[in-house]
Amino acid sequence: MTTLAPSTRVVDGRAGRRARNRRRLGWLADHSVAVVLSLMFLAPFVFIFLQAFMTSDQALTSELWPQTWHPENFVEVFQKAPMGTYLRNTLMYAGLATVFMLLSSIPAAYALARLQFRGRRIAFVVVLMMMMLPPQVTQVPIYVMWTRLHMTGSLWPLILPNLLGDAFSIFLLRQFFLTIPREYADAARVDGCSEWGVLLRVIVPMAKPGIAATAMFMFFFCWNDFYGPLLYTSENPANWTISLGLASFRNLYQVQWNLTMAATLLAMLPVLVVFFFAQKVFVEGITLTGVKG
Repeated sequence: MTTLAPSTRVVDGRAGRRARNRRRLGWLADHSVAVVLSLMFLAPFVFIFLQAFMTSDQALTSELWPQTWHPENFVEVFQKAPMGTYLRNTLMYAGLATVFMLLSSIPAAYALARLQFRGRRIAFVVVLMMMMLPPQVTQVPIYVMWTRLHMTGSLWPLILPNLLGDAFSIFLLRQFFLTIPREYADAARVDGCSEWGVLLRVIVPMAKPGIAATAMFMFFFCWNDFYGPLLYTSENPANWTISLGLASFRNLYQVQWNLTMAATLLAMLPVLVVFFFAQKVFVEGITLTGVKG
């Protein structure tokens, strides 16, 4: 059995390192645009994370790395402002709005995608028109209506309208339902299923990616919504959401940017966690909605 000389092993080791370095440089060259965009996307999150652990004197200075780490900032955030109440209100707003949207939009999207009835194309055009209509156009009469119903000051004017459907969600679900072969629904009808049975037993299970993507869009929109809670709950701090609470927190404690960044990080964390665990089904749902028009 022959053994390599030490000089030969050193040469082979250097050649292997050079080959690995060439592969890494080649990978960086092939993905340079993606790497730069990723760094640009992650930079604000890294900045917020580092600022959240600084002292109030060091935050927003030329020093980018904390001199000492202060995780107690996150505890102080809950002491300075009712963050728990803000998070609970936001979760109620986003959760109920998403559930109500699904209950109303799924049947409407199924009707536009599968059922044959007079005026179906006109109804679809109306949905598209509602997507293009700026919400500020109808905001005044809608606000007057909720005022007469004595529901301003709460989140219900933002939650209850989702029982009537959401134009963007109906459009997105309709596009996904069109990708499901008609043969499955026809087979269910032959077996005696009604249209509701076809929808609940065939279409909904097969459309889980599209439904999940639509639900995430609505949940994220409600979680980040600032204008709606400001309009309806500004006079009642007990019903403020996290976005409105962050704005008031920044006004009250504008000098303590470390606490503001800690509160911002807490507000972003639930959304990041949801997207991290559901990103596969979210991307699949978005991809398949444009397969067939």
